[in-house]
Amino acid sequence: MTHHAQIAWKTISQLSSHNGNSFSSISRISQAFSLAIARSYVVFPGIYAFVCGNTVFAESGKNVEYFQPRNSLYMHAEDGHAFLISSIISIFEGLILLTRAIYLAILFSPSIATAPFADYFGNSSRKNWLHLVRRTLEIAGPAFIKWGQWAATRPDLFPRDLCTELSKLHTKAPEHSFSYTKKTIEKAFGRKISEIFDDFEEVPVASGSIAQIHRAVLRHKYRGKQIKPLVVAVKVRHPGVGESIKRDFEIINVVAKMSKFIPTLKWLRLDESVQQFAVFMMSQVDLAREAAHLSRFIYNFRRWRDVSFPKPVYPLVHPAVLVETFEQGESVAYYVDELEGNERLKSSLAHIGTHALLKMLLVDNFIHADMHPGNILVRNKSSRKGIFKSKPHVIFLDVGMTAELSKNDRINLLEFFKAVARRDGDTVAKCTLRLSKQQNCPNPRAFIKEVTESFDFWGTPEGDLVHPADAMHQLLEQVRRHRVNVDGNVCTVMVTTLVLEGWQRKLDPDYDVMHTLQTLLLKEDWAKSLTYTIEGLMAP
Repeated sequence: MTHHAQIAWKTISQLSSHNGNSFSSISRISQAFSLAIARSYVVFPGIYAFVCGNTVFAESGKNVEYFQPRNSLYMHAEDGHAFLISSIISIFEGLILLTRAIYLAILFSPSIATAPFADYFGNSSRKNWLHLVRRTLEIAGPAFIKWGQWAATRPDLFPRDLCTELSKLHTKAPEHSFSYTKKTIEKAFGRKISEIFDDFEEVPVASGSIAQIHRAVLRHKYRGKQIKPLVVAVKVRHPGVGESIKRDFEIINVVAKMSKFIPTLKWLRLDESVQQFAVFMMSQVDLAREAAHLSRFIYNFRRWRDVSFPKPVYPLVHPAVLVETFEQGESVAYYVDELEGNERLKSSLAHIGTHALLKMLLVDNFIHADMHPGNILVRNKSSRKGIFKSKPHVIFLDVGMTAELSKNDRINLLEFFKAVARRDGDTVAKCTLRLSKQQNCPNPRAFIKEVTESFDFWGTPEGDLVHPADAMHQLLEQVRRHRVNVDGNVCTVMVTTLVLEGWQRKLDPDYDVMHTLQTLLLKEDWAKSLTYTIEGLMAP
């Protein structure tokens, strides 16, 4: 349209050239108007582009040709259009952010106002306040739920009772409509849902803070052949969750910085937790990244018979949609809390979980960082041996959050566990201080002294009754009180070990994951010892 307008007005200009420049101003206005109409889709940007174009021609002077090259007239008008659109979007985003901030301020005001009185009326008021904090985070949305779940794994930053309460945030989240699910799948893969699946259950099997899962049967490309249908789990991200989390994180970051100046909130150290949480936050939103994590775990455990992960179904992988194999099984929580008897099965589960963690930590350096019972399924498979009727098989789910350690962190963490095994409090404290690249502990000597005294007590006959896991919990409490910085990945590994140890102690009270870890690390050939253990576990 612009090209034809230019030709038309050039012809008119040539026909009227005997009258001098009488049509020059009209020609400039007409060209600018033609360009504005050609490049604009709404009225106001069109008017704005017209004004910009007319201004450009007015400033160009009489000796400049009527038809400017693309990098002058065209670019000025287009830049004006783009500038107005971006300005409108920025204002709109600012209004949304302001409205959201006001809503969150009203929502969190009861928790903030009652925080100074949480301990004033005893344990009951403390419990009520913790429950209020958890419910507020659940109402606030996915960003705050994920932050609460992450904070539950950081006893080095938050009190133990708060971490325990926030660990209950692993709950069922609101579901989005099937129409949105269908639209998202078809947009992600460019095909109708009926062309991808033979059967698709509209009611989701589960729903989390980031996405919900539907059960479906994948359509086989060779029609008519007798083949077992492939049942898959289709994970679909909730609408607008990525933008919502980014927007909420901006607000959280501002509040965290302001909390340093509020005495009642300073003890929470929100600024430090938010900085470390930023590393984990957006990784859960990208489902394609979770598929990559699944592929890596599958490769690492390719020779294991008793541990598996869902398999991503390529090419049906997208940042908003993930198709993976549907895994049948019972939550490990059933075996931990409800199943009576069957001690042999429970003991086998404890051993499998321990050795899987040891492999992730010591061999692969790629750790599942969200290993709570809700993400672990157990499937009983028949054994050909007559003595044992069944054998447990463990499936790990939801691998969006993982942890990897640098070489220095691995060395420090191994030395830390060795020192714990030797009850060497001085070395434990010094290793802990080295578990952060930026250590801001105000009084390292006081921290080392307190940890040394604690370990000296645990080395006595009276203190020997203290379980190693309980000693670790007390150490993390000392870390929090002395404001010792521990890098997020390192603390994630430590807490994952404690979480795993917690439910394994319920499965088999006689089995000690910390003792197993210490026994391996104190051997000179601990790598060979671990390999031998793994080979024994994988044996039929």
